[in-house]
Amino acid sequence: MTGATYTVTAKRWEGGWELHIDGIGVTQSRTLANAAQQVSDYIATLTDADVAPERIRVRPDLSSSLLAEADKARIDVRAAAAAQEAAARRQREVARRLREEEHLSVTDTATVMNVSRGRVSQLTKGDGASTIAG
Repeated sequence: MTGATYTVTAKRWEGGWELHIDGIGVTQSRTLANAAQQVSDYIATLTDADVAPERIRVRPDLSSSLLAEADKARIDVRAAAAAQEAAARRQREVARRLREEEHLSVTDTATVMNVSRGRVSQLTKGDGASTIAG
């Protein structure tokens, strides 16, 4: 497989998308979802070189403000996922510490954390804290 990266401008037309591959040519795809694979196949047909679809950057020819909004939305979703992971780690740590350091029962830990007893058990599972009576 070749290590080159290809930039493709996808332009809408009635049958789907025209895929303009910088320095190579033009092919078509019915959907954007299939565009990278189509470009990979097209390049292989022309050059006998295998190009992984991951090495193909397809950029739809759409309003730049909407593309910027789509990029921002992707960034926001990644940030939200990272924040959720951090909050889950923090919740596990607090539950563990309430059980181990404060010697709270499962019921009292649940009350302090405003979660169910079952959730406390899930959060502390495998850390040794769950051996304290509920």
